[in-house]
Amino acid sequence: MRAFTYERAGDAAGAARAAARPGAKLIAGGTNLIDLMKLEIETPTHLVDVSRLPLAGIEPTPDGGLRIGAMATNTALAVHPQVRARYPVVAQAVLAGASGQLRNKATVGGNLLQRTRCGYFYDPAKPCNKREPGAGCAALEGFNRMHAILGASEACIATHPSDMAVGMTAVGGRVEPVDGEGRTRALPLSELHRLPGDTPQVETALAPGELITAVVLDPPPAGRQLYRKVRDRASYAFGLASVAVAGGQAALGAVAHRPWRATTAEAALAGGASPDEAAAAELAPAQGRGGNDFKIPLTRRLLAAALAGENA
Repeated sequence: MRAFTYERAGDAAGAARAAARPGAKLIAGGTNLIDLMKLEIETPTHLVDVSRLPLAGIEPTPDGGLRIGAMATNTALAVHPQVRARYPVVAQAVLAGASGQLRNKATVGGNLLQRTRCGYFYDPAKPCNKREPGAGCAALEGFNRMHAILGASEACIATHPSDMAVGMTAVGGRVEPVDGEGRTRALPLSELHRLPGDTPQVETALAPGELITAVVLDPPPAGRQLYRKVRDRASYAFGLASVAVAGGQAALGAVAHRPWRATTAEAALAGGASPDEAAAAELAPAQGRGGNDFKIPLTRRLLAAALAGENA
């Protein structure tokens, strides 16, 4: 790990100002960033600690939604009575990710912004456009069993690793970032993460230094909520595919560069299609790269089962 300087932010705008400087990075729980620094994938020269900012509250909004502070831990989110009662898909998604120890440290804001777990991204000896733009993507012809089948490009086929973000995407809502001048804005959750295109190193729609202060979930849609995840072992494993259902809304995880809102399936269901037909329509544009071809029928079956309300 390389040497760096450190400061503890006193307020959100000050943190954003400090983080906008070249070489600076925000840190809260550090469950992703510290690993990347140890491997010298991330080499910040200055860390801005936001973990003690008063942004950990979870409270209802006047319109019936829920405001979740970005510094709330994943554990606090998963066990909160309002989340468990009104947004069980979010609680289930959080509990499907990582371990209890990591959930105790990881924050909501950091979970949304964690970087891919692609093995080639983590290996400096291999080419990776996300790590070094223009270097190429070793996963295209390499070991790509865990990689994207939707929304990928020739520049990158990595996936986003968050479970929580998939549950939130199914519900719908927005994030509220602040900049160094103290200006806040509302950014729809569906627009936070970018598809790779030709610039996979640009992962979100946040401006340099912007700090997420809160996630505001929409009022829970009518109907059942469910999160299902397929992985190689029962715990502490990243997903091969996952699906979140909230009423007539659905999102997929571990299949794209961002949490994938299944709008095609939603529209098909609303038009009278069966769950099987809706899932087939959503997965019609999916493309495998050899090692991950199996994820297409796997995800189609998983989505169809979740839409049909099957819990097994």
